[in-house]
Amino acid sequence: MSSTTPDATRTDVLIVGAGPAGLMAANALTRAGIQVKILLPLLNEFLSRPTVVSAGQADGIMPRTIEVFQSYGFAEDFLKQSNQINMVAFYNPREEGGIHRTAIVPVINAPTAHQGAIEKMFLDSLGKHGLAVDRLTRPTSLTLSTDAKILANPDAYPVKAILEHLQETDKDKVTETVYAKFVIGADGAHSWVRRALGIEMEGEQTDHVWGAIDITTTPEANFPDWRNICTIKAQNTTMMLIPREADKIRLYIELGLENGLIDTATGRVAAQSMDAKRLLDIAKEALQPYSIPPAEIDWWTCYVVGQRVASRFSINERAFIVGDACHTHSPKGGQGMNVSINDSHNLAWKLAYVLKGWADLPVLKTYEFERRKFAQELIAFDKWYEAGFSTKARSELFTEQEEKVTPPEPFEAFLAFSGLTSGVGIQYEPSIITISKGELQAPAKLLAVGQRLPPKTVLRAVNSTPIEIQDMCPSDARFKIIIFTGDISHASQLDLVRKFADEILREGGWLKKFGSDVYDIMSVIKGDKENVQYMDVPAVLRPHHYKVLLDAVDTTGKQGGKMYDAWGVRPEGAVVIVRPDGYVASVTGLDETAQLEKYFAGFLKI
Repeated sequence: MSSTTPDATRTDVLIVGAGPAGLMAANALTRAGIQVKILLPLLNEFLSRPTVVSAGQADGIMPRTIEVFQSYGFAEDFLKQSNQINMVAFYNPREEGGIHRTAIVPVINAPTAHQGAIEKMFLDSLGKHGLAVDRLTRPTSLTLSTDAKILANPDAYPVKAILEHLQETDKDKVTETVYAKFVIGADGAHSWVRRALGIEMEGEQTDHVWGAIDITTTPEANFPDWRNICTIKAQNTTMMLIPREADKIRLYIELGLENGLIDTATGRVAAQSMDAKRLLDIAKEALQPYSIPPAEIDWWTCYVVGQRVASRFSINERAFIVGDACHTHSPKGGQGMNVSINDSHNLAWKLAYVLKGWADLPVLKTYEFERRKFAQELIAFDKWYEAGFSTKARSELFTEQEEKVTPPEPFEAFLAFSGLTSGVGIQYEPSIITISKGELQAPAKLLAVGQRLPPKTVLRAVNSTPIEIQDMCPSDARFKIIIFTGDISHASQLDLVRKFADEILREGGWLKKFGSDVYDIMSVIKGDKENVQYMDVPAVLRPHHYKVLLDAVDTTGKQGGKMYDAWGVRPEGAVVIVRPDGYVASVTGLDETAQLEKYFAGFLKI
């Protein structure tokens, strides 16, 4: 078999893996003007995954991920094609046999769609930026320089990868050498990149076996909550039902302690031990007195629950792993794809800042610092949630606890961990990019530093049109500087705002150094729409007339108002710094311009 070698390729970032995590990273970096090469590794010499997944795999999208999609302009199209979920039902055994509903509660909207729909959304976006995924490609070698001088130079190419491209017209291979400044491994739970880098997984591969199956039901189905998320505890198994797009249903089914389910040689489910019919038979018995007979089976699989976190998420701040490559857990909490996407969202802007020469390499240390801690919290939750579903997992958890603390039932776990599972309650600890004087920030004492900027409706001061503050903070790789001016109808407050504006305009300061490339400034006035004089806001704090906002109620009396109260902003005003990934980085007063300088000088090249 002949082999040819074209000229070596150089790129800023090489991404191995083109699932949601890899595609998210590619999109974020490409939009920031970073050169990217992304490939989908071959499964074997003659087989690569299709362009997009057509069925199965991940399904649920959590509220924080929808906010992230919205920040990139994806959310509207995604929501149109997804299935909307508003309620969660809980079923338990009846004494006389069968199951019955014991609770039903509202849920923050968590739409579902198959993974392929999300991948297509990313692929379409990449296509608009002229980037395509390399397919029919096998990485054969990945090395990272150990030369300290090369690693310390952000313009150097310490990553070397050898790729084999299988030609579609014949079986000849073309070998390509790729040199990259950074590499991201987004290639799943059995990550080739992770193994090439020598990163170990910590935790356990349990022997809890679950099946998953996607079906379309017949008209004879009579399960009343088939369009709500359901957790079902039957006499002999536990299940979870997830409504899907196009009236489909996904069932997660615990397969219990049957012998022969796991291949002892590979640690995976033995292919011959289960099939779709057997999964449906187990589900049929568990759902009594209800039934959901299938009209069509779209997809099914079995898997062993792994609850593991990589020992590290990066090597020398040049090689990174994201998504399932660095953490694995059960899918029942709906976290896999969501966490993977948000890993990449966290990492991409930091890489962009280093590659553009705006930030030093140490800012990249915060990726592992923030996301590994969250992954560990997620695994701890996953063990408890799994225990709430599974008798076997519950008994095993007891053996790990010094005191036998009863794990929560699924209903209790759902309520207790909603902040973590929805993604809106993630808390990043203080670091060079997240500066906290404590949980309560005096200038805006109810706004949590280290958490995502919460939603709140304000008005555009120029025309009193309602606008969501999160929509004013798109993912454009810029810090959002939100200036709460206070009530500038008072001369003393307006003088304070003008003094603040003059101080941040000093030559050699943080704002002059990078300007609108790095900073997106907006102001929020406290007042009423009938009397506001938004042109009194200094020009530097209103770079566009739409950047001046008003904390007031709109003309219908239904939207806007109370932002200062909700965030605890004091009358003297405040400055809120929001990171490019949408997390509150710091809060200072208008009279604390030195603190702003200190914050940005901590990681930017000022």
